[in-house]
Amino acid sequence: MKRHDDGPIKPPRPVRDGVALAAAVGVVGVVFGVLARSAGLSVAQACAMSLLVFTGASQFAAVGIVGAGGSGAAAVGSALLLAARNTLYGPVVERWFRRDRVVVRAALAQVVIDESTGVGAAQTTDADRRRGFIATGIGVYVLWNLGTLVGAVAGDLVGDLERWGLDAAFPASFVALLAPHLRHRPGRVAACSAAAIAVATVPVLPVGVPILLTAVGAAVALIDAERRAGFEPATEDAP
Repeated sequence: MKRHDDGPIKPPRPVRDGVALAAAVGVVGVVFGVLARSAGLSVAQACAMSLLVFTGASQFAAVGIVGAGGSGAAAVGSALLLAARNTLYGPVVERWFRRDRVVVRAALAQVVIDESTGVGAAQTTDADRRRGFIATGIGVYVLWNLGTLVGAVAGDLVGDLERWGLDAAFPASFVALLAPHLRHRPGRVAACSAAAIAVATVPVLPVGVPILLTAVGAAVALIDAERRAGFEPATEDAP
């Protein structure tokens, strides 16, 4: 028999996890808003990017390249390269919402991001996966955009980013994304290859272009993984 108490009814754990994560991401949204203003974007432009693009790593990449004097093409290319990973989540998330109408799935596609997919995938039932995904996706969308607005409006008040250490937010965001992948050999191979490419090309190529070229690191990791998987020459069976 389930025990009843007189305390307040708590929301399901996937919802609580999603809201907690969304709150943390909202703080990062404030940092993005400040960085966007320092890079020369207006408040409206910064908010429009968060509303329409809605993928933090891509937004940080684009703003960082523009702020460093890189071209628009390099900024867009880097942002698209980073955003492409979200397409890999589609087949996973689609299974949780297979019975929903197309219009619902189309709307939910806007919030297919690392956080929402991660919280959803961590659950043990499809019902909890749906709850976790929706709570996290909507929560992050709302608080990320609110954080962007606050940061963009306060950007002029913050002043010099180096004074507050916020200039490190852009590279730190990539370190955070990279860290989990270093537990496995393919991740380490990709990271080392990308680092070598960056060190070799940053002094001689325009700002932003080295980031695009570091994608070759993923190809190197794939080749290494295939080699280690043991693609040995086929041998003929004995008669």
